[in-house]
Amino acid sequence: MDFRAIFMGLAFAFMWSSAFTSARMIVADAPPLTALALRFLVSGLIGVAIAAALGQTARLTRGQWRATIIFGICQNALYLGFNFVAMQWIEASLAAIVASTMPLLVALGGWAIYRERLRPLGYAGLIAGVIGVAIIMGHRISDGVDLTGLLFCGIGAVALAFATLTMRGTAGGGNLLMVVGLQMLVGASLLAVAAFALESWDINWTPRLGLAFAYTTLVPGLLATWLWFLLVARIGAVRAAAFHFLNPFFGVLVASILLGESLTLWDVAGVIIIAGGILAVQLARVQLTSVRRASAN
Repeated sequence: MDFRAIFMGLAFAFMWSSAFTSARMIVADAPPLTALALRFLVSGLIGVAIAAALGQTARLTRGQWRATIIFGICQNALYLGFNFVAMQWIEASLAAIVASTMPLLVALGGWAIYRERLRPLGYAGLIAGVIGVAIIMGHRISDGVDLTGLLFCGIGAVALAFATLTMRGTAGGGNLLMVVGLQMLVGASLLAVAAFALESWDINWTPRLGLAFAYTTLVPGLLATWLWFLLVARIGAVRAAAFHFLNPFFGVLVASILLGESLTLWDVAGVIIIAGGILAVQLARVQLTSVRRASAN
């Protein structure tokens, strides 16, 4: 892995993790589903416009249309929808920690559903991840964390893991930025319906809301997605996914600096264990992929 790939991976992990803090700022002043629907509408239109300017079209393959619909529903509408609603009641750092367990859920689902064998390091990573989550959740629940918000974050992480598992092997076919833009428009459509049915137009217009909305739309929404695809093209999806182990660190760090969210030794210990578990699972997947390629040759 070269220096440029490392820089891209670090930048992606930071951008992705910082989205929880900016989301927390947004829901303090605006209805969560309404704000998220508007975010995806703006991001989607910008993404489609840039893709069209680059010569990409909406003539997608069957796999790409499937990815567009499933990810638009599971990632954009369910995963982020539940997270935005949850952050009315729980801290951004906790939401980031729960969301960062997604690679562990994907590995667990691959083992349980597809009977994918893991190397011993992978099993150790899964166990470590469960222990880390148990440490943080046990401490937070005893301190009176809102259980509804916690449940919503968990549902969102499961929805994203489900989408990841069901969409394996459907990448390719070009028009990637167009696919990303259309996914966002699918999410915007579904969230707009939910927002119209469940929320009122009650927004407290503040500079912080405007800056947080712009940042969330452009940086985690578009720039991080673009960086992710560049990274995957450069080093492959399995190696790129190893950077997810940084998400708990960055998510907690940004929330602590910008929102002043407090951390305990239990939180720090849990984050370190979860990050180690994610790294172990991803390294095990890299090893398994290398063994398979060697066997094929």
